[in-house]
Amino acid sequence: MKVLIKELADELLQAEQTCRPISPFTERYPNLSVSDSYNIQLEVVGQKLKQGSTVIGKKVGLTSDAMQQMLGVDEPDYGHLLDGMKIESGSVIPVDSFVSPKVEAEIGFILAEDLSGPNITYVDVLMATKYIVPTLEIIDSRIADWKVKLADTVADNGSSARVVVGDKFSNVSEVDLRTAGMTLYKNNSLIATGAGAAALGHPAQAVAWLANKLSEFQISLKAGELILPGALSGAVSVQCNDEVQADFGSLGLVSIKFV
Repeated sequence: MKVLIKELADELLQAEQTCRPISPFTERYPNLSVSDSYNIQLEVVGQKLKQGSTVIGKKVGLTSDAMQQMLGVDEPDYGHLLDGMKIESGSVIPVDSFVSPKVEAEIGFILAEDLSGPNITYVDVLMATKYIVPTLEIIDSRIADWKVKLADTVADNGSSARVVVGDKFSNVSEVDLRTAGMTLYKNNSLIATGAGAAALGHPAQAVAWLANKLSEFQISLKAGELILPGALSGAVSVQCNDEVQADFGSLGLVSIKFV
């Protein structure tokens, strides 16, 4: 299995570098487990770290009931955020940097303290959070046509590609994250609305799930890391010349343009 994990990780790296998608792993290897897929993800991340990348955080995916039902799962998944994935709000990025990009709006958490599972609660998360910040996650599937099952998207780093970080940092005490609202615009047209409760009922609950899940792999969330707890609405497909903006009200704005 170690040889196969290395081979599949190499496929994902090549697909990302060339923007040429690959066929689903679950079609070729129907017995591929989610645990195997997390090890593929860790192999991909490990190779990037050897090339000089650093981990700046983590992301949680599949936090809505609708997405879990679509993939036939009963829990979220996660991926790693690396330094090369972070871009500033208002940036312009070539759409051909991706295979089939989509954008999601999320409330990012910047940790002041480490969080080590397995018994982390959402209260622990709030106590350990330094700031919250508006973010957009650009997701992209290196698997052709987004034909993914859980094991595919897990191996593919939770289908994460970039994270766009806003420039307003707020204290968690300033807002009720469960009811915190978000409006998502594409080319100045309203596309979606959402609230913090979309992420496992409360964004901090999603971060707690992540800390506890990572403990299975002897991994902790670290002070200073950026954690994305899951989308507040559905993902929006984008193409050349699209501009996406998320307005989180008192928490601030975040935007990205594709060229």
